[in-house]
Amino acid sequence: MTLLGRELILGVGGGISAYKSAELLRRLQDIGFGVTVIPTRASLNFVGTATWEALSGRPVTENLWNNVHEVPHIRAARSANLIVVAPATADLLAKVAAGLADDFLTNVLSATTSPVVFVPAMHPEMWANPATMKNVAVLRERGYLVIEPDEGRMTGDDFGIGRYPEVNRIISELSTYAELKSDLLGKKILVTAGGTREAIDPVRYIGNHSSGKQGYAIAKAARNRGAQVVLISANSNLPDLAGIETISVTSTLQMQEALNSRFPECDLFFMAAAVADARPIEVASEKLKKGSFNRIELETNPDLIFELSKSRRSSQILIAFAAETGEMDIAAAKIKMSSKGADLLFLNDVSNGSIFGSDKTAGILIDSNGAVLECAQQEKDTLADLLLDQALTKLG
Repeated sequence: MTLLGRELILGVGGGISAYKSAELLRRLQDIGFGVTVIPTRASLNFVGTATWEALSGRPVTENLWNNVHEVPHIRAARSANLIVVAPATADLLAKVAAGLADDFLTNVLSATTSPVVFVPAMHPEMWANPATMKNVAVLRERGYLVIEPDEGRMTGDDFGIGRYPEVNRIISELSTYAELKSDLLGKKILVTAGGTREAIDPVRYIGNHSSGKQGYAIAKAARNRGAQVVLISANSNLPDLAGIETISVTSTLQMQEALNSRFPECDLFFMAAAVADARPIEVASEKLKKGSFNRIELETNPDLIFELSKSRRSSQILIAFAAETGEMDIAAAKIKMSSKGADLLFLNDVSNGSIFGSDKTAGILIDSNGAVLECAQQEKDTLADLLLDQALTKLG
């Protein structure tokens, strides 16, 4: 399974170790999650609502009957990419195993289709109870991750298996379970997507067939790996991506203005947008009549990635894209990459309308060091992660 984003629900059960989930919340935030806490009413006897709101920076809901008209348990279940229940008491494990839903947290757990991780913490006798063992087995059979508790001192002088696991182990196990990458934490990624349009008159324009799917796939993949992402989107009909700042532009000059503002602060730059090579010298203020529509005088648009490369920091990595028709000339592509000042170039063949608007792509990835990697047909999401991997290697 692959997470689609970085929104997480932290469910907190009514055990004395609830206070340890405050550290877990911080660590989850450190690896790029936005965390919403849903405590059980019993857990509020140990850690109150004010603590969770202060640490998460978000409101806390524990009452199933608040704002019923908004159906909050369904909305919460759909918004989370991962749910972690810590501590998970024997009572909570039993309820979920039996399919019971009598409070806000168990209703969310019943409604979610996202990965769920349980972090049991209870006295050794409760953990070893045959009913608890059976409930844990049932949950694991359903595909949930139930992390084994640690062995150690409990409340009072009790000692045994049932202790709240170390936070490092929780993070490690849930990351493996959810196939969670965090290798772009702290990195700023700038991506362009779509195709620029150059107005001829209020009705007509010069444009191209780019849908923006590849750029959006890169932005989404970077977000999922913990990066701070800015997406400059030109005329794409794709919906905005949660957790990504999206700047909408129309023309090449508008895209250049946005790039000049955001490029200096980025670590990786992906020029996935298809930019119009030229624009009309004059734009008619009214629709041109068919009879007078004989000729359009054009001027060349700036080469955006080349212009940016002239002011780049040595630590910035630039990835360019090139679309060709017919036989792909790798030697020419290498010259093009060098002239643009790019570190990587992805070259693909768009003959007969292929690639544009498709969920799949294929092409050749060329490295500035001369390496050439053929990329067979694959999902654009898959290529996005490959490009990020290669860019990270260049970044060192």
